[in-house]
Amino acid sequence: MNTERRPRTDHPTPVTVVGLGLMGRALAEAFLRGGHPTTVWNRSPEKAAPLVALGAELAGSPRDAVAASPLVVVCVSDHGAVRDLLDPLGDLLDGRVLANLTSGTSAQARETAGWAARHGGSYLDGAIMTVPQAIGTAGAVLLYSGPRSAFEEHEPVLRLLGAGTTHLGEDHGLSALHDVALLGMMWGALNGFLQGTALLGAAGVGAAAFTPYADTLLTTVAGWLPAYARQLDDGSRQPLDATLDTHLAAIEHLVEENESLGVSTELPRLFRALVDRAVASGHGDSGYAAVIEQFRRPVEVRS
Repeated sequence: MNTERRPRTDHPTPVTVVGLGLMGRALAEAFLRGGHPTTVWNRSPEKAAPLVALGAELAGSPRDAVAASPLVVVCVSDHGAVRDLLDPLGDLLDGRVLANLTSGTSAQARETAGWAARHGGSYLDGAIMTVPQAIGTAGAVLLYSGPRSAFEEHEPVLRLLGAGTTHLGEDHGLSALHDVALLGMMWGALNGFLQGTALLGAAGVGAAAFTPYADTLLTTVAGWLPAYARQLDDGSRQPLDATLDTHLAAIEHLVEENESLGVSTELPRLFRALVDRAVASGHGDSGYAAVIEQFRRPVEVRS
């Protein structure tokens, strides 16, 4: 870990970090390296010891922690924990900026923003799209939503957490929406890799041998995204690589292969169901972008 301090500015902004899990500690370390007076608090105070050794101030209570700084960064388990900690301290939020980097939903973000506003505080909801070890590096991406004025007031401090720090808009829910959308992509890719690994494993091919081909495929698909995005935004459904009829035939092979080798067909059957419905609605000659309509429609939940 690089603990070298950067030179302090004449008037560095004090920062408070509430929550010292792996991510919270990484956030506090980045502020300390940036030369900012950093106050920390955690339910288990022993977690603060390495940060105190680097110059952080350990607050004796959440009230003391919030009172110490104009910028309060919270990174705890969920929005319920955020409110449990801060509800009794609402009077202290007046004039402060609360940057909540706790994962949650867009509805939770907007609810917490409303609570903060009622107490005179400015609220930024944030999503951390990286691992703790990458905080403070050029590759770290952090997304914020909420009042632009609050973001710009503390932007130099927040950028210490990652070069990819971005303000998405005034809607407090945007960062959470981006977060869950990207996580959905992550799980989709990982589940596809695990499915493929299980399929090849039935023939004695190991995951390490499969990985270079999987990596190439993911890189290729990533290269398709800008063209797909243009189609999704402008409503075009022309095939870019193959028609949905062609895709459906290939998915049938995937289902059959898994069945014949005794591998779960749950995920391939989901692929087939989505494309089959799109074809049935008249999109057999369209490109794969037409499947977007299957995701835009709510699914009826049977009791």
